[in-house]
Amino acid sequence: MRDDAKEQKAAGVGLAVFSGDYCRGAEVVAALQQDTGYRVVDGQALVAEAARLSGMSPGAIERAFSPRDSVFEKFTHEKGGALAWLRRALAEQLAQPQLLLAGNVVHLLPREISHYLRVCLIAELPFRLQQAMAVENLAETEARRRITAADTAKAHWVQALRGYEDPWAAELYDMLLPMAETGAEEAAALISRQLQRSAVQPTDESRQALADFQLAAQAGVALVEAGHDGEVAARQGRLTVRITRKVLMFNRLQDEVQAVLGELPGVEEVVVAVDPRVPEDRQAEIYRKHHRGTPSKVLLVDDEREFVQTLSERLLFRDVGAAVAHDGQSALEMLIDDEPEVLVLDLKMPGIDGIEVLRRVKKIRPEVEVIILTGHGSEDDRRICLELGALAYLRKPVDIDELEARLQEAHQKVQARRDAGKA
Repeated sequence: MRDDAKEQKAAGVGLAVFSGDYCRGAEVVAALQQDTGYRVVDGQALVAEAARLSGMSPGAIERAFSPRDSVFEKFTHEKGGALAWLRRALAEQLAQPQLLLAGNVVHLLPREISHYLRVCLIAELPFRLQQAMAVENLAETEARRRITAADTAKAHWVQALRGYEDPWAAELYDMLLPMAETGAEEAAALISRQLQRSAVQPTDESRQALADFQLAAQAGVALVEAGHDGEVAARQGRLTVRITRKVLMFNRLQDEVQAVLGELPGVEEVVVAVDPRVPEDRQAEIYRKHHRGTPSKVLLVDDEREFVQTLSERLLFRDVGAAVAHDGQSALEMLIDDEPEVLVLDLKMPGIDGIEVLRRVKKIRPEVEVIILTGHGSEDDRRICLELGALAYLRKPVDIDELEARLQEAHQKVQARRDAGKA
């Protein structure tokens, strides 16, 4: 480790490196780690820590980075919850010095925490295509597709957090390095030298900004745990919560949020307001708080479209969040992409039948609870389904109270496993 890097390590200067795919990002981070001795915190590490703290699955946490919402998002507000836990995990990491943040986590760091040197590594498309084709032996079409998809996801992430459509905008960074002309070792040396700049040394203001971020992260999680969603900012003990939509009975919501956050240590005032970015002409809606004890990731799988849609609406009236799939193949795809907690599954469907869906569900994600709901099953079907791990076997027409009771039982089992994972 060079002497200048040692001095900056002791002084508490941090690093934050954001890179386009196929721009030598991993090589530069590895060289910087060797130069500085800093501990690397990347997206994978932060997702794992956020999942550990929250009990959410890593897949649910990772969806915070994705432009795509889960079909259950309107019931769970899970993406907002994942983001809150990512901030909380980062806030805990920032309590320790000598960090090198890498990847998407860089943009979780408020600009006001100025004792982190922010670096962007990017290159023109021809260079990136060449790198992708050489490193991973990809055809040019596939290389182009991967780069485009990665850039789209990064642009969505940066726009959501920082309001910039261009994730490589120079205003977001202290350094922007063109990696087509810069080798990894050279880039690391350039970055290390910049650590000596007075502009990135810790100040009273930047330390206060860090304390503010840590308080806001704690408040964000408290809000999520209470079933609310909103963007939280802090400034010297004053919390500002921005609600991202117009809601009916706003004063009631405001009172609830202030009661939740006003008890946190270090909080002196809580202000709740509708985000000014919400259009003035947007219609106010009923605000539904997410209840932790209520099933909200139920997937109804049935090819009888009218029946399953009506059932979904009846369950929503009881505050049970349910999405719909009309065939077994769609259900299996949603099992991977959207991570339902409970399946309510018909047996007789075109294509993959219910018993085969149940068998595959228990192989792919055995923790998912499955309730069979059918009008055509036999006693042999019932025995097979229970042997394969179904929680219950119900017949149509179903009593809605009985189905809700079974859904509550399934949800409690899922929640108990999640809580055990957090312990």
